[in-house]
Amino acid sequence: MNKREYMQQAIRHQESGKVPYCIHLTGEGMEAYGDQLMQDYYNADVQEDYRKGLITKDQAVYLSMGNYMIPVPTAWWGWDYDHMPASYADPDEAPAEMPPIVKTGDQAKFTEQARYIREKYGVYIGCLIFGSHWEKAYFTRGIENFLADIAGFPEFAQQLLDFIIAHNMEMLKDTVACPYYDGILLGSDWGTQNDLIMSPKAWHAMIQNGEKVQYDLIHSAGKDVMVHSCGCILRIMQDLVDLGVDILNPVQPECMDLKFLKDTYGQHLTFWGGISTQGVLPFGTPAEVAAETQRVIDLMSKNGGYITCSSQEIQTDVPYENLKALIDTARANG
Repeated sequence: MNKREYMQQAIRHQESGKVPYCIHLTGEGMEAYGDQLMQDYYNADVQEDYRKGLITKDQAVYLSMGNYMIPVPTAWWGWDYDHMPASYADPDEAPAEMPPIVKTGDQAKFTEQARYIREKYGVYIGCLIFGSHWEKAYFTRGIENFLADIAGFPEFAQQLLDFIIAHNMEMLKDTVACPYYDGILLGSDWGTQNDLIMSPKAWHAMIQNGEKVQYDLIHSAGKDVMVHSCGCILRIMQDLVDLGVDILNPVQPECMDLKFLKDTYGQHLTFWGGISTQGVLPFGTPAEVAAETQRVIDLMSKNGGYITCSSQEIQTDVPYENLKALIDTARANG
């Protein structure tokens, strides 16, 4: 079996003798550590493809590391943040001042890139779309304003969220038509360190339906639904199961107990993450990182349903030796 097939087996909650891993870095992390990673995990084919411009720097680093999932972008849309309105103080006036929509990316190019990487390297292709719904709304209004909208001006808040979902669905139709994406991630951070950022009632009323139509479209194309939400989202975990989410990222152990998650939801969700970027990775020794990584793998990978990763993208506060200990332990199990 190739890495794509091992990934799919894990997502279907089947043990295979290998635990897939997919460890990502922030832009700053990639700038600081990317070149060294490509040297330490040298792969001649990857280096040649990168030299020819067939893959990006990020993809080259992740292929060198041996990640089972490689990200390939999609054409998408956003706000023109350089021309945001001066004030959104009055929700009654805000819709008329909606910032311009900007569509970016060449889908034909991304499709060819996904085809090339999947066919040559046998990996699972992930299309990762962050800030896709709730976050896009508060990027527009400001988070304090939009939380106040949800509480005090729910009709306006729903109007803005519906506007976002309508544009998402328009773009997603082209995304899911790409036959080489295996899974599509939609990211919106609903959690804080200790709880949801809004009440479950508000999430159910304003967020859930928009998420559902996107998940349904992704599933209708035969692709896995991946959800990224930072923080503690225990109070909507069953809702995510009911909506058919396949993979949950980043799974922060300071926010949600890993054993509880595995015991309660492990037969339904595949967890991608769990190695602490608030504790052991920035502050531990390489030996402690290796031990904690192995502990989490042993806990979370029983009966499949786990992808080894840090609980957030790796930043530069994580020493390189600790990053390497994480990767090496993941590779030893994958």
